[in-house]
Amino acid sequence: MAVAAVSLSMGSCGEDFLDRTPLNQYTAPTFYSSDAAVMKATEPLYNRAWFNFNRRAMLGMGSQRANDAWNPYVSAEFARFQLTGLTEDLGLAWSSLYVVVTMANALIDEVPKYSTEDVTEATKNAAMGEAYLMRATAYFYLLRSWGEVIVFEDNIQASQLPVIPLTKEEDVLKFIVRDLERASELLPEDGVDHHPSKYAAKAMLAKVLLAQSGWQTNRTVDGERDQATLDRVVALCDEVINSGKYALMDNYEDLFKYANNDNEETILAMRWADPLSGEWGAMNAIYSDLAFPEVSDVNVWGGNLYASVDMLNYYNEEPADSFRLRATFFTPGRHYDYVKASEGGYTYSHNWVQVKKGVVGTKADCNGHLAQMASPMNTYIMRLADVYLIKAEAILGNAPSTSDAEGLAAINAVRNRAKVKPLTSYDFNTLIRERRIEFCVENANWFDMVTWYRWRPQFMLDFFNNKQYRAFEIREGDLRLNEDGSFSYTCYPAGTWYFTVWDYDLDGDGKNDEVRLWNDSMRDTNGNIISLNGVPQDKAHGYEFDLDKLFREKLADGAVHVTLSEANIFMPYPEADVLQNHFFREAPQNYDFGE
Repeated sequence: MAVAAVSLSMGSCGEDFLDRTPLNQYTAPTFYSSDAAVMKATEPLYNRAWFNFNRRAMLGMGSQRANDAWNPYVSAEFARFQLTGLTEDLGLAWSSLYVVVTMANALIDEVPKYSTEDVTEATKNAAMGEAYLMRATAYFYLLRSWGEVIVFEDNIQASQLPVIPLTKEEDVLKFIVRDLERASELLPEDGVDHHPSKYAAKAMLAKVLLAQSGWQTNRTVDGERDQATLDRVVALCDEVINSGKYALMDNYEDLFKYANNDNEETILAMRWADPLSGEWGAMNAIYSDLAFPEVSDVNVWGGNLYASVDMLNYYNEEPADSFRLRATFFTPGRHYDYVKASEGGYTYSHNWVQVKKGVVGTKADCNGHLAQMASPMNTYIMRLADVYLIKAEAILGNAPSTSDAEGLAAINAVRNRAKVKPLTSYDFNTLIRERRIEFCVENANWFDMVTWYRWRPQFMLDFFNNKQYRAFEIREGDLRLNEDGSFSYTCYPAGTWYFTVWDYDLDGDGKNDEVRLWNDSMRDTNGNIISLNGVPQDKAHGYEFDLDKLFREKLADGAVHVTLSEANIFMPYPEADVLQNHFFREAPQNYDFGE
């Protein structure tokens, strides 16, 4: 495994961060001969190791499970919570995250063991700090995806005794915290050539401690977060915010443009090989799943990922939040001057809301650095906006709401950048909404929901099952952007074709007429608002749209009803691992920290 990790470090390339010379003849005992070689060995931790997690599964796990967006054709089993141990992308994600772990383990073992006297202590510390940081990050994804997982630090021992027990969730968290504390001690004050500084570790530590402050396995009633841990989270956030290393970009949309791929808001990211390099296993391969032929000149087949009813309802609550909306979703009539720029830009002409994030346009829009299934864009793991919202959440703590000045300053820093009205107080629901909009379709929202579930299971199960509208389809032509920026729409539960088509005798001739039920009105098949007894059937005249009621009435028609519980919040383990390791069928164990 150690030799494999070093061999992989020779296999990814690009400008600056990913430049390399083929040196496949090197092995671990002879490779670490200079500062440059040691730092080069860390670079697969930011691309190749994550490849099969990022290629498709991460979107399904982090965004579609959160109900940010819906796609009935790609990764729909994630959104419908119909995963099994045989789901291909689930197994790929599991193995990919453990590639990160084993590569980090190898570096932690080899750098101090094999580095020659030409390697400085500062470089050895930085390399090991990065390994601890990325191992912790991988385990944090594993924990929030599967709960109890296998924790190990010694690759050789693991290969000799591969049947390893599962570790209790609380101990996995403790392990992650320990790794991040070590990383923050080892990493330098300033990262060089896009390598992370100690503040990246501190930012991740703040996020993990926020989860740990309320995390309890098998909790059935809502709990309390530990105040001392919350205080530590706030202090860590302040260190990161006040470090001067990062800044919120002025324009939210700029975060997702090729020209700003490495920007001042990025704290930690997967950094991919140049699409022109041909390094398949080290490239960002999700592009063709997101883009559609109309907006790109490489072979793409996406466009079927579109806004969920949840997200449309959030945007309808605050139509002024248009800057984050246009950066996240293509919406009717929006013009993008940086997409197909050489042709004067691109105007979205559909009555639909398709995903915009991750869609960078044509080759010319990326200076040629674009290919089929190969985006030049980094994958965010953490950016500064996350730190502000972590601080706001830690300050809210266990209170029902707060007007705390520091908490408001934190959450309003994010809102001010979005050019929406600042808040004068906020509660937990406000934070959920803010995070969902800020990080929509960034593969993050579900993972936050899991940490909330382990803290407040009753609240989150009610949210999942009674507040969210999962697996609803809004088809092209069934949506309109209103003058005030809000949306009118009609929708269908997955598995039905006529859910919102109802029969009424509109003209009193004894024959039923076909009508469609929209979120704000009753309309005919041409989209015109219907009047009953001379009263227009719209919100202004008392029309109400009870989606839950309609859904329940139509369940017998084959609609997919998604119900979440402890049984499916966490994903099933890959079947091959379960068959080979009897510990997957036994109680998890405490981890031996050697204390």
